[in-house]
Amino acid sequence: MNDLQTIGVAGLGLLGRGIAACCLAHGFHVIAFTRRRETHDAADRYIQQATQDLVNRAGFPPPLRDQWRSRYEPVTALDAFSPCAFVIETVLEDLEVKRRVFDELETTIDENTPIASNTSALPITCLQQGRQHPHRFVGMHWAEPAHATRFCELIRGEWTSDKTFQTAAALAKRLGKEPSLVRKDVPGFIVNRIGYAMYREAMHLVATGVADIETIDRSCRNALGLWATFCGPFRWMDLTGGAALYAKAMSGVLPSLCNATELPEFMRNHLERGEPHDEKGTAGDRGFYPYAPGEREKWEHLFREHAWLVRKLHNQYYPTDTACD
Repeated sequence: MNDLQTIGVAGLGLLGRGIAACCLAHGFHVIAFTRRRETHDAADRYIQQATQDLVNRAGFPPPLRDQWRSRYEPVTALDAFSPCAFVIETVLEDLEVKRRVFDELETTIDENTPIASNTSALPITCLQQGRQHPHRFVGMHWAEPAHATRFCELIRGEWTSDKTFQTAAALAKRLGKEPSLVRKDVPGFIVNRIGYAMYREAMHLVATGVADIETIDRSCRNALGLWATFCGPFRWMDLTGGAALYAKAMSGVLPSLCNATELPEFMRNHLERGEPHDEKGTAGDRGFYPYAPGEREKWEHLFREHAWLVRKLHNQYYPTDTACD
């Protein structure tokens, strides 16, 4: 890892910008690719704010505010990635788009240079299929805001080599992450599989008239929100009664849970309905809530403030030097 100084970031959407900022903040030289000039401009503004936040909120040295530019190389062609010792691909969550990027990268970088795909659900083994050197592909699932969170899931595909996986884990630690090593390549990995099960049940509760959206959000916020930033589900069960208590409760609840394997009808109807307010939703044109002018920005601001508070607590309870085995 001592010779790993230059990282390529392919894709400068919201997560890509945060990934680039995180790499720059930890001393790496970053070659950042996107073809559109306006996307480069947006990334530049984002990185400037992100490095400012890291100085103000996370104790990074003040010179970082200006020094990052000397280690940042925006490019519009992937052939500029030849000096990279590690590449993080973070383009659209579309298999064909990713494969086209990989096709270009394989003609540019050394055959042993690891390529980490920032994907939230695509199986890594699927991404490795048809590649010239599948051993150097690994999953690297980030979370927004990428420069602030400690989250990072690392997923090895069927052909990922031990060396590639170890290099990715070591890099994640150097980037201030607390990497979760996913041992089996399954769709959605860890956190999204648990999350999708929760989203499905939440929609089922609305569809069956148990409660409305606001009530379900309120319950989750006031219950899950209390412990989920402090511990995971297994420690929470330990702290609140243990396996015997939960086994007794689960035996009565599990048969009533939704186990649908298709997209929930509630979501399909919502997408087809296309409520007028949806175009102002924080998630684009299909928000579940209406947002008055300025309210979207308010919620996004609160989310980022919360992320910094969580980072501070995590650094107290879970020091990064004990990140993973």
